[in-house]
Amino acid sequence: MTHPDPAFSAKEYARRLAKTRAAMAAAGLDILFVEDPSNMAWITGYDGWSFYVHQGVVVFHDADPIWWGRRQDANGALRTVWMQDDRIFGYADHFVQSAVRHPMQDLARLLTETGHAKARIGVEMDNYYFSAKAYTTLCAELPNAQILDATALVNWQRAVKSDEEIAFMQKAARIAENVMDGVIERIEPGMRKNDLVAEIYGDVIRGIGDDWGDYPAIVPLLPSGTNAAAPHLTWDSQPFKRGEGTFFELAGCYRRYHIPFCRSVFLGTPPDFLKRAEAALVEGLEAGLDAARAGNRAQDIAIALAAPLERAGIERGARCGYPIGLSYPPDWGERTISLREEDETILEPGMTFHFMPGLWMDDWGLEITESILITEDGPAACFCDRPRKMYLKD
Repeated sequence: MTHPDPAFSAKEYARRLAKTRAAMAAAGLDILFVEDPSNMAWITGYDGWSFYVHQGVVVFHDADPIWWGRRQDANGALRTVWMQDDRIFGYADHFVQSAVRHPMQDLARLLTETGHAKARIGVEMDNYYFSAKAYTTLCAELPNAQILDATALVNWQRAVKSDEEIAFMQKAARIAENVMDGVIERIEPGMRKNDLVAEIYGDVIRGIGDDWGDYPAIVPLLPSGTNAAAPHLTWDSQPFKRGEGTFFELAGCYRRYHIPFCRSVFLGTPPDFLKRAEAALVEGLEAGLDAARAGNRAQDIAIALAAPLERAGIERGARCGYPIGLSYPPDWGERTISLREEDETILEPGMTFHFMPGLWMDDWGLEITESILITEDGPAACFCDRPRKMYLKD
């Protein structure tokens, strides 16, 4: 079955596979088992809400990848991956959530039948989707194989985006801008939070014109007042209140490619300490953007951000950003580079980050962020084009 609407060109998928195989060779791996759905999609194009069961992609040096998963989800693979139908394998449903058998028994059988019972097999050990039970079962079923840690091996190959990927992220950015514009237009004292979130989701999913919106990997985050000290609260039915600020951590998403975008809104007149924090944060953002240049290091962005905040008496120990691109729940980060003072990763053109210097103090919070692209020359380019400020609304 031919995919009727492939996300990327055959050349793009070939590029990704070649990068993955080169990384496998450098790590001394015979095959690689990838269970992270973002990595599965990046290598093969597979896209489906099936990551609550065990599934994965097996990458070989000398043959096309194999998609392996629940048999009913094989129909989704037939419709989304670039490989031929004979590279798709589904396991029986009696493996699903069973106390007496495990899907890794079926994967071990498949690897044995393909001649890899004694292979050096890389697996994503520190991953949301690969469980301790999966690891112990695979080790027990393949006693002559070496099961090795290949955590983030594929993630690192995704760090520099292709032109095709950047084009998708630019579409996601237009969606993100529209979503934030809608927030600022609609929010008012007395409006229930869940009602505004309903409008946010409408804007996220409708997208812009023919560029339809995909579901973001993280739900909208919008704590208000003293609750804004907690960065990961979602919403309830409480009304927005005059005299309180709310930060909105949202994202536009197009075909799984994300552009996170955060702004804060204060209903009424903000206190002076919040105005001072806003000024220091914006100054730090500007300095960090200027430091985000090809050839500089990830830590240079964090160091540039920190100086204005420290002068304002604000201490934040958290990292201030992470790579972004193709993602599935529960996270839109790529889990490789961190924008923090000890990360010496060299910045390269085509890298994309959420520059995210959120301030979460004891009883207040403030978020003003940018998703950025490292360019060939000069400072980073921002995907979105909206004022870097705390919005005030009466």
